[in-house]
This record gives sequence, structure tokens and C-alpha cells, in this order.
Amino acid sequence: MRNFIAFIKHFQVLLIFALLQGIALSFYFSFVQFPRSQYLTTAGAVQGSILSIRNDLTKHFNLEENNTLLQKQNIELLKKNPQSFIPQENGLVKINDTLQRLQYEYIPAVVINSTYDKRDNYFTINIGSNQGIKRGMGVFSTKGVVGIIHNTSSNFAVIKSCLTQKLNIAIVIDKTTEFGFLEWKGLDARRGTMTGVSNDFELKKWTKIITRGGGGVFPRGIPVGKIESFDVIEGEPLWDITLLFEENFKSIQNVYVIKNLLLEEQKSLEEEVQDQP
Repeated sequence: MRNFIAFIKHFQVLLIFALLQGIALSFYFSFVQFPRSQYLTTAGAVQGSILSIRNDLTKHFNLEENNTLLQKQNIELLKKNPQSFIPQENGLVKINDTLQRLQYEYIPAVVINSTYDKRDNYFTINIGSNQGIKRGMGVFSTKGVVGIIHNTSSNFAVIKSCLTQKLNIAIVIDKTTEFGFLEWKGLDARRGTMTGVSNDFELKKWTKIITRGGGGVFPRGIPVGKIESFDVIEGEPLWDITLLFEENFKSIQNVYVIKNLLLEEQKSLEEEVQDQP
């Protein structure tokens, strides 16, 4: 206590000055408009910067949660897509939505490992057989086709991506009946090839290429890419078509696995036809 009193006595002039200075500044900022506004503006700017930093940090830590929410919202939109349904009652058009049966379901997943610079490239996702994932299921992103499930474990699956040999995805030139197959020559992760299109058909640069559907893996209409260039194949009545992929396989993160609810029925019927003489 004695030391405290001695400290007060020793610095009493300085302490009185600081007190009076504080009172003077308080009156000054209260009654003089310009310095007060400058003070408040500076304080607001500092506070805003702090809030901005806090918001950026919050967004970073909530990124996974936000991505999951976005995927769920996308799935709800996909379920409303006409391509997800199969028409009932012999295709008769009626307003009642119950006349359409859901054919495709979409399961969200996250890419946890990937390659893009090899001859055959793969993605690993964070879901597997425990989540209903099976070999042969199609996979796509919000931008376009990604690939087909190659194999699974209980909690993981490996996707054979579009950047592989002999993927055999049936594709079609948008708004036409001209179809072919997607191939990759192993040269450029941003470009693929469409084969099987007759050179009697007139092509236009940047025309969209989409999935054909019908094979049970992909519904019709999922984006694949756009025609970047085309040349006649020497000695064959076909186009050599180079397409620019919609998806950038170097930076893909979130995907959806397609579950065809009617696939077994389709396969069973097609096998019956093949077995008939």
C-alpha cells in the first residue's frame, strides 16, 4: 500500500495531465463534428476490417459444410429434371406428376485423390458400397460428365475418368440424332474425341455434346463438352472431332454418382432378347 501511495505521489502531475487530456478529448469529439466523424470513420474501418477477416475465416472453416449443403440443393434440382423420370401410361401427357416414376437418384461425393497426367486416370471418392455405390455407375459434376465407377470398397470408390482408354460413353450432338462415343487420346486433359459421326453430317464449331442416355449409366442431356475442331478421317466416311471438355479434370472436387433405379429391369429385358434365337 505504501508503494502504491508513493507511486501516486511521484507521478501525480502526469496522472492529472492524462485525466484532463482525456476529458478534453471527450468534449472535443462530442461537440466538434468533423473530427468526431473522422474518429468514427476510422474506428468503423478498423472494425470492418476485423469483421471481414473474421468472415473470411468463418467461410474457410465452414467450406465443407457449405459444399455439402450446396450438393443437397443440387440433388433436389436434379430430381425435378424431366430426364430423371420415366413417363408412365404409354407416354400420354397429363398434368398429374404422379404419372411419372423417378428413374435416377443422385448420391453426392467428394474427390479425395485424383490423377490427370497419365494414360489412364482415376479419381477416388469418399463413399463406397456402404452408401450403395456399385461398379458401372455413372459419375458427373455440376459442369459435366466425369467418368464411371471402376471398383469399390466399403467406404471408398475409384472412378475411371473420361481421361482413360475405352470408356465407351455414348454421346450425341445436342439437338440432333447424330451420336458416337467419347474417347481420349492421352494427350491433353482438357480435350477429348468424339468418334463414329458420319462426315455427311454438317458440323458447327462450339456445338454442345451431351450424353445420349439409353445405356442405363447416364440419363440423356448431361454436358460433355463443345466441338472445338473437326477434320475428315482419311479413307473413312467419318469426322475426327475434337471436343473441349466442360469439366476441368485438374481441379474437380465435388461429384454425383448416378443410381439408375430401373437398371436391373432394363438389363433383364435386354438379356432376354439376346438369348432368343
